[in-house]
Amino acid sequence: MSAVLAVIPARGGSKGVPGKNVLPVGGTPLVARAVRACVAARRATHVVVSTDDGTIADAALGAGAEVVRRPARIAGDGASSESALLHAMDEFAARHGADPEVVLLVQCTSPFLTAADVDGVAAAVLDDGADTALTVAPFHGFLWRAVDGDGQGVNHDRTGRQLRQERPLDLLETGAAYAMRAAGLRAAGHRFFGRTALVRTDPARVLEIDEPADLHRARALAPLLDTGGGGALPGRGDIDAVVLDFDGTQTDDRVLVDADGRETVAVHRGDGLGIAALRRAGLPVLILSSEQNPVVAARARKLRVPVVHGVDRKDVVLKQWCQEQGVAPERVLYVGNDVNDLPCFDLVGWPVAVADAHGVVRAAARSVTAASGGHGAIREIASWILGKDLHS
Repeated sequence: MSAVLAVIPARGGSKGVPGKNVLPVGGTPLVARAVRACVAARRATHVVVSTDDGTIADAALGAGAEVVRRPARIAGDGASSESALLHAMDEFAARHGADPEVVLLVQCTSPFLTAADVDGVAAAVLDDGADTALTVAPFHGFLWRAVDGDGQGVNHDRTGRQLRQERPLDLLETGAAYAMRAAGLRAAGHRFFGRTALVRTDPARVLEIDEPADLHRARALAPLLDTGGGGALPGRGDIDAVVLDFDGTQTDDRVLVDADGRETVAVHRGDGLGIAALRRAGLPVLILSSEQNPVVAARARKLRVPVVHGVDRKDVVLKQWCQEQGVAPERVLYVGNDVNDLPCFDLVGWPVAVADAHGVVRAAARSVTAASGGHGAIREIASWILGKDLHS
């Protein structure tokens, strides 16, 4: 597997918003939000925070990143992000004997960055042959520039007002995530060289925190936008057991039926890796399903976890299982997607909904994944709990 180094620059000396990188949005420091998005990304093999500040370093370590201590010569107001990247690459090469193939620049000032954004720029370089990549969002606004006191159109002709659909689509650089071939970065010394891929992201999530008003907006938006990429997420110290619904959480909730009535479903390999990592970490894992289906039992055998299925009252079974395991329900993480999971949500301390869960279920959840059911949601949850230990 190619080494992909995600670097999150986070100086301690922000002028516009003092102490910005450890200020909370959705209950989580900005630097920790960025770390969690990178840890949840499948393509980032190493996640480091480059900082000169002890408080930032502690927050980064707690979220699952490694820390590279940035020297003062590249930690001032005039220091470029590229200088932090190159220094982090030097540290990586010293530890691992070679440069990574790809280096990512991830900004913790973009609080609504997702793992999909990180994977998107990495894939553009690793899979699609680009030399560099960045996240962009569709932009339909009319830009103006004051020239000697006269307003001039930048992306439009002011003498002939065009309809939006008649103008070329503009793309706004979000500032959230970038990817570069490491060798090219060393040669060029800057983040854009060769062929640059533009990776589109959701414009609703585009926000850069540069001044106090931006921070206020982010905190107001967090309850609406937060999914697995940030917000209040459980760590290993919060959880003693994990209980998983099956249909709609480990699958995409579709059932394929052949001419003989045999049912099949699709599961995600990454979820299997995540469950195996939870088991290695010593966490009891249970699959609990209302459906009586041989597919559920077969998947549980494959994963080597116990399963209880074909039950009407999952909350009753869950409470009994907790007693048998000697686990307090408030220390249990339960993952569900539909209204029959709500009684279990009421019982446990950490109810989690997958991204495409029923709206009532998402509203009742303490955390919501960025991934949909059957598309890596369980692996994402494992990355929340285990952080960098997910791969150990």
